[in-house]
Amino acid sequence: MQIGATALDQTEQTMEFIRGLLSESPAEKEYGLEIGKSIIQFKNGKPGTIKPKATAGRTNEGNRPTFALMDEVHHWVGSNGGPDFYQVIKRNIEKTASAGSRWVTTTNAYNPNEDSVAQQIHESDMVRQGFWLYDCLEGDIEHDELRDEAKVRAALKQAYGDAVWADIDGLTRTILHDRTTPDSTYLRFFCNRIAESSDGWMSRSEWLACLDDQEPIRPGDQIAVGFDGSIRGDATGLVGCRLRDGKLFVLGLWENPRDPNNPDWEVDVLAVEAAVHRAFKTYKVEWFYGDPPYWQENLGRWALEYGDDYVFEYWTNKPTRMVQAVERFRTASMVQDLKHDGDEDLTRHILNAVTREVPQGILITKDSPRSKKKIDLAVCAVLAFEARADAIADGRLRQRRRRVVGF
Repeated sequence: MQIGATALDQTEQTMEFIRGLLSESPAEKEYGLEIGKSIIQFKNGKPGTIKPKATAGRTNEGNRPTFALMDEVHHWVGSNGGPDFYQVIKRNIEKTASAGSRWVTTTNAYNPNEDSVAQQIHESDMVRQGFWLYDCLEGDIEHDELRDEAKVRAALKQAYGDAVWADIDGLTRTILHDRTTPDSTYLRFFCNRIAESSDGWMSRSEWLACLDDQEPIRPGDQIAVGFDGSIRGDATGLVGCRLRDGKLFVLGLWENPRDPNNPDWEVDVLAVEAAVHRAFKTYKVEWFYGDPPYWQENLGRWALEYGDDYVFEYWTNKPTRMVQAVERFRTASMVQDLKHDGDEDLTRHILNAVTREVPQGILITKDSPRSKKKIDLAVCAVLAFEARADAIADGRLRQRRRRVVGF
């Protein structure tokens, strides 16, 4: 039996619970169990253990557990290896399912911007078609109802069900009067409601509302391009934006695969050069904005090759200008004046971005400096949309005139 979590410390609560149950049962005398601190096993050396496991998928491949409990899977996200760990455990169980092996996950409501294991399970066809059991008590309440005492109390009673030890009065006071915690946290961890983090730059529903799969980008279309480059840490991206309708699409992405067998990975500079050349050859690039760090020499060369009135440096570390570009992009998304083709990488980077307030306004950034959740395509998209605006302001948008024939 395995107890899985993102860190061994997180398994301690479940292990403590199991030890408590066993200590009050005949387990030690009748079954000869040794209830240790870190592992539970038979005293006589008979095969069989209950032990904790942390998210290191490769080291768990090939195990044959008869039961696995995966705890707090709303925290199992890409940055800590949770989805890979989940797949390994699930795969190990499935190989012996006919012999009775089973797995169970426990979770709070997930943040739909994080693509956690909890979200993957909830959205799986295995749940929708009834092959996996999904059981949840949710409080019936929304963001704008968290100041209504009666609705808060009712939602808490729904979510906690028969957990009679829950302090409903205290939780109600906390939600109504404690302003140090985001509302999305109350919805997720108190009421079991799926909610996005309040500091997320854009919600999934807002971004998907801008999806346009009707008018594909075609060779020869007038476009603007945004480029954000790195060497090995962050990703390098290239995003196009069609001038006539503001439709965004990805021209290239070079992202560190975090392969332990290739710790010295670097961006393929020649592949980036080829993608830029292909963009200018395939489309009518009217304006190109690129963030210079690490790529200033390349930008200078592209300006010489394609024209210094087409390729421009755009320093994203200058907050006044960047704040204006972020605001333009965000406003356009709210009124659906921009579009996108549904690219999964672009969507992931957009939803990874969180807001940071500076004296000049709102910028976007990663959720932490060391975060593995990249936002580089989001930055590229902002630059591409800003380049589109400047190209149109410069009079470069050429609309085809329709020929009108009269009789």
